[in-house]
Amino acid sequence: MENAEKLYIRGGHPLRGKVEISGAKNSAVALIPATILANSATVLDNLPAIRDVVMYKELLEELGCNVFLKGDQMTIHPENISPVPMPNGKIKSLRASYYLMGALLSRFGEAVIGLPGGCNLGPRPIDQHIKGFEALGARVENKYGAVYIKAEELVGAKIYLDVVSVGATINIMLAAVRAKGQTIIENAAKEPEIVDVATLLNAMGAQIKGAGTDMIKITGVSELHGCTHSIIPDRIEAGTYMIAAAATHGDVLVDNVIPKHLEPVTAKLKEMGVQVEEEDDALYISGGQQYKSVDLKTLPYPGFPTDLQQPFTTLLTKANGTSIVTDNIYQSRFKHVDELRRMGANIKVEGRSAVIDGRFPLHGTKVKASDLRAGAALVIAGLMTDGVTEISGVEHIDRGYEKLEEKLKALGAKTWRASTESHKYPSHHHPYERE
Repeated sequence: MENAEKLYIRGGHPLRGKVEISGAKNSAVALIPATILANSATVLDNLPAIRDVVMYKELLEELGCNVFLKGDQMTIHPENISPVPMPNGKIKSLRASYYLMGALLSRFGEAVIGLPGGCNLGPRPIDQHIKGFEALGARVENKYGAVYIKAEELVGAKIYLDVVSVGATINIMLAAVRAKGQTIIENAAKEPEIVDVATLLNAMGAQIKGAGTDMIKITGVSELHGCTHSIIPDRIEAGTYMIAAAATHGDVLVDNVIPKHLEPVTAKLKEMGVQVEEEDDALYISGGQQYKSVDLKTLPYPGFPTDLQQPFTTLLTKANGTSIVTDNIYQSRFKHVDELRRMGANIKVEGRSAVIDGRFPLHGTKVKASDLRAGAALVIAGLMTDGVTEISGVEHIDRGYEKLEEKLKALGAKTWRASTESHKYPSHHHPYERE
């Protein structure tokens, strides 16, 4: 479904001021399904106001939960939940809906979940999730584009993940918390979002040790209860604003962050010649005039996050010399490159790498966001250009960035939305007007 809305950005305005970072999208989409494991209400605080959260609320309501969303707080009453099969419908348009597999399996011993679309990143195999469910004693069948999971009883097991997968680590954790005996996940992902989910589950009465390391031990318990939990700040949103500040040679205080979660981003920005100063729960970014080219490889946490590869690639079009960006996580994550080329960038994609020659300034034109982080990359490109950039595919950006325009405008960016039916440029924003 093509959204008729377009996002317009008039570039050339350095970002200055302070931006408040919202709760983590990648945590929220795992924490919401985790709440259905409790036998009483759970309150989640600091939720980001994004489309994925609203869609998850609707999915839980389809399962029979009573869900109240007010501001950044969600209260989930799972008392009347039942394992309604969800082979189709809303579930298909939410990539992280696969967490309902582990949660429903854990609570009811069965689940039918349609395979999601969402971020178009080539094959997103869930074979590691399935391997985990089977090790715990479930039978898993994939038919007609949906996954059918059933278990007479779940029994703890030792599970070695062949690839470090955040999704599989969390899904197995959800499935194992009420299994009999002990489950050990080896080669587990170490992302902060996994620690966040384990913190919630432990507050609900689970026994999980080792989250944040590559070995997680889970001792099954018979029941879980509700609790109140505040979500960690979104390190990907924070990194996006850090990169945008550098890209526009601005000065921005990125507030409400956990600086440790952003170390790989901070290190790369400093290497380029950006000033980054750390405070307790904030980072101050001050852009330089000249940037050095750097090479970048995405790796599982604590390496450089694949979710910031696309925005960072945009920034590297400003660096003197040639930079090489290698994405070891998703090889097809270079869909933004064609769009950046349309804006004048000189980038070649070779296999898993993009080679960026940084001597070519970007110009405003019409571009299309193909996924969430490609959208962020194009927003940053728009902020860097001369002229006006028109971005379509805005619905991808809305999936993961809360109040993007509001936050950018507060930092001094010139940005607005218009639907294709209305005049492209609102009268007070004529593209050729001098400002």
